[in-house]
Amino acid sequence: MKLQSRSREEPEINVISLVDVLLVLVLFFMVSTSFLRETEISLRLPEANTEAAIAKPAEALEITITQSGTYLVNGRELVNNERRTLRAAISRLMGEKRDLPVFIRADAAATHQAVVTAMDVAGQLGFVKINIATVTPPEAKAQ
Repeated sequence: MKLQSRSREEPEINVISLVDVLLVLVLFFMVSTSFLRETEISLRLPEANTEAAIAKPAEALEITITQSGTYLVNGRELVNNERRTLRAAISRLMGEKRDLPVFIRADAAATHQAVVTAMDVAGQLGFVKINIATVTPPEAKAQ
């Protein structure tokens, strides 16, 4: 009896289908990725100056944020700390006047999220003159 050994074929990996799948994934991510930053708020950050103090206009919107995260709009405390409550209070108080400056006064220990929420609500309502109130440290006044 004569046994013949079969000729073994080398396994072959077809990479063409793999390349097709990768190309489709790259195209999907390119199309689905947004390159616009629509939620970005454009601010002009204030510089500390010991020579002149900026006077607050007679008619302006002032949002105060306490250490616990409570919002006060022009000195009146809101019933809760929700975004929609802040938005409603600003809308009711300012009406259609959107050209007035907004001053955000936050406690040093207030959370960053509370300050960003106040800036975001003011920006969404159409206010463009957003100022962040600061104080000059005593050691800077002496110099």
